[in-house]
Amino acid sequence: MDLGASDSYTTADFGDNIPQTASSSSVYEILLLIQSDDLTLKVQAAREIRRLTKSSKHYRRYFSNAVKSLVHMLHSNSFESKEAALLALLNLAVKDERNKISIINAGALEPIICFLQSENSTLQDHATASLLTLSASSVTKPIISASCVIPRLVDVLRQGSSQAKVDAVMALYNLATYQGNLNLILQTEPIHFIVDLLKSCKKSSKAAEKCTALIESLVCYEEGRTAVTSEGGGVLAVVEVLESGSLQTREHAVGALLTMCQSDRCKYRETILKEGVIPGLLELTVQGTSKSQTKAQTLLRLLRDTPYPNSELEPDTLENIVSNIICQIDGEEQLGKTKEMLAEMVQISMEQSLRHLQQRALVCTPADLSISSFKES
Repeated sequence: MDLGASDSYTTADFGDNIPQTASSSSVYEILLLIQSDDLTLKVQAAREIRRLTKSSKHYRRYFSNAVKSLVHMLHSNSFESKEAALLALLNLAVKDERNKISIINAGALEPIICFLQSENSTLQDHATASLLTLSASSVTKPIISASCVIPRLVDVLRQGSSQAKVDAVMALYNLATYQGNLNLILQTEPIHFIVDLLKSCKKSSKAAEKCTALIESLVCYEEGRTAVTSEGGGVLAVVEVLESGSLQTREHAVGALLTMCQSDRCKYRETILKEGVIPGLLELTVQGTSKSQTKAQTLLRLLRDTPYPNSELEPDTLENIVSNIICQIDGEEQLGKTKEMLAEMVQISMEQSLRHLQQRALVCTPADLSISSFKES
């Protein structure tokens, strides 16, 4: 890059983040370009910042001084200027808490939120990705939450591109962890769009995990439970995750179903049962996370005729619980699959117990030998 008067700058002009290395000259040049009055040069510099910060935490620190100039570019009438600045800011914010805060403090939030409503799908996509990144900070969540961004993100979830919808639901998940935001999210009536996304995405994906996590949080409220059960295929979408989701996604799914059943067993028991939930729950009891296993067993108990043991003659074992439920299931296909899963569950449980005993034997053997040797001596 040829700046002409490149020998006129000093490190004092840009703070203490500039590296004292052979590459420092190019960093200075880019920082000068981003402050230029020439829009073409500013765009060039923003693109270079984006390139260099894509995978380098060091460059994210070096170019933190460019934040104010990049935010100023967001107000330009030029699409190229907006896009270049937005992408540079996005990369600067990735895994850098200080840059996230600086970007918010520099006034980036207002134009970014405006871009969510842009007719230009590219700007909308980049803005949604930026909000996803910025909302990952516990410091910025209260500021973003106060900016009325939640309805805008739900709008993106309603009519954005495929990638924008994924980024929007993940941003909503980030914001949902801040106090009071779940009520705000519920008020926007997002369940239909969350369920739609869950139906269409791969069940083991990060998007499915965040969709299911959001549903688990929202069904803590009566409005959320009503919305999920009223949505065509809403409960089924959650049940399907039990069989093909990631471990974390399945944990959220069983948590959502358990919350519903615990809130009003009589109201939700049949709704959950008829969607074929038993095979997925059986699998979770032996192959899920420790939390999933506990939740799955608790839900199975709630799904039978009575959630309490019938008698002392019929122990409250998982096999007896499931056998009780099998008697209530309609449909040969579902009944057959459930019986098959029960047999498989018992087999897996026995194999795990055997492996546990073998491991204990291996651990105990050296100790036993040493004791024997000690006695013989």
